[in-house]
Amino acid sequence: MKAVPKVKTDGLYLEDTLVDDTFTGVVPFNSHLGKAIPDFKSQTVDSNAQSEGESPNKTESNISGYIIGFPVTPGLFRPRFDFEAWTAYQTAISAAQDSFEEALAKWRGLSEEERGDLPILKSPPQPALWIEGLTQEEIEELTRPHPIEPNEVNRLGTEMVARELEAMELRQQNEAQGAQIVGLELRLLSLENS
Repeated sequence: MKAVPKVKTDGLYLEDTLVDDTFTGVVPFNSHLGKAIPDFKSQTVDSNAQSEGESPNKTESNISGYIIGFPVTPGLFRPRFDFEAWTAYQTAISAAQDSFEEALAKWRGLSEEERGDLPILKSPPQPALWIEGLTQEEIEELTRPHPIEPNEVNRLGTEMVARELEAMELRQQNEAQGAQIVGLELRLLSLENS
């Protein structure tokens, strides 16, 4: 099992889904609209219709999106699968296959001496199938640094740091004044002793 992207019908990425390891390509998935619980009152009418080849619980199917067998290109803000590139790629593969089959048919129609080398199928290179789903303006808005508005916790934290700095400054002033007082007392004692 491997995870592959699911996209909306416009190609915008929805989520990943698990598929078999051999899964490739693009496959639609449907949403089923209709009755979830059979209507037993109309069952007799439906059973008559069933004998004519119709199913008793008719539901409508709508394509809801696609399962994509190619990983999302990293670095995209809002990945979008490029259905136009996929269609062009499928057309190019089909044209290459047709050209190969035509060359192979011509080659087989030649005699052994005239044949030469067996034709080779040359597949076109796969284009980038994932594109950015956001406009340049939307990307700039997302990546622009936004000023952080301080909340109550940040404001209180800032005030607490300011109070601690004031308290530290007052302690330093007290120590300096204490040292001056001790110096003055020592001078007084030395004057008294002399």
